[in-house]
Amino acid sequence: MKGSAGLKIIPFGTSSGRPTLHRHVSSLAVVGDGEWWLFDCGEAAQIQLMRAGLSSHKLAAIFITHLHGDHFNGLAGLLATMSLDQRRRPLVVTGPVGIREYLEMVQRLKISYISYPLTIREYSAADFTSQQPLEVFDSSHHRVVALPLDHRILAIGYRLIEKDKPGRFDVERARELGIPAGPQYSRLQAGHSVVLDDGRTIESSAVVGPARRGLSIAYCLDTRPCANGVRLAHEADCLVHEATFTEDHHEESHFYGHSTAAQAAEVARIAAVKRLLITHFSSRYPDYRQLLAEARQVFPGTSAAEDLAELKL
Repeated sequence: MKGSAGLKIIPFGTSSGRPTLHRHVSSLAVVGDGEWWLFDCGEAAQIQLMRAGLSSHKLAAIFITHLHGDHFNGLAGLLATMSLDQRRRPLVVTGPVGIREYLEMVQRLKISYISYPLTIREYSAADFTSQQPLEVFDSSHHRVVALPLDHRILAIGYRLIEKDKPGRFDVERARELGIPAGPQYSRLQAGHSVVLDDGRTIESSAVVGPARRGLSIAYCLDTRPCANGVRLAHEADCLVHEATFTEDHHEESHFYGHSTAAQAAEVARIAAVKRLLITHFSSRYPDYRQLLAEARQVFPGTSAAEDLAELKL
């Protein structure tokens, strides 16, 4: 897989608690170049996966925030379907303690059969011993870090980080220096110097620009507004944050461990993110317009997630 040219967010479900006729429950895909990652796996996630046109064979990891059913009820079915589809690629599933026991139980009861390598990484509150995010996933071009959020039970927030990409290769400058096209171009792009036939040594920096910062996406569901949410979102290219209620239900929102749209926007403002995507809307709102308007009063760069509506970064 080469360095990604960008990331794409595809919400599979944007409803809190239960699905509605127009919104599925929480699940969201982030798509890179050659692989993708799933954050939460609510009921019907595998159906939305197919509607989104994604290949389950390219799914690299699943990150579960917490063990309320609307965030993981689709997990066993998705894992079983990938076995039926002859998946061979290893898969990582990350979440709070209890994920392993749950998946082992459904396999023991023959509810789900998994035929590919599955790595389960589960975390308790005690695993988060500092304010620094804990790395929970690492691959060639991406990593994911996590921190606990503020919900009624342990809920984990995540940040997907695209590793910095090499600087752009200046082909015209390389030609001016008399560097022949071929393997030497590749060495220079990889950061190595080359020695030409005439004895000159060309450093990579002569033809390759500075490294390009990778993109980052923070994912914070379910949670009251909290310091760890701000830490995960700090200067992210996009923050995906729950906005279950409007401010007129502020007390109810706090009691159930959720955020209002205005509070989600305040987290985005404090964290200095580039854009905010609100989601996890209570079924009491037939559409998201009221929530979106409230959030934009605090953070104008807010969008509202819609099932299967792509957002490109």
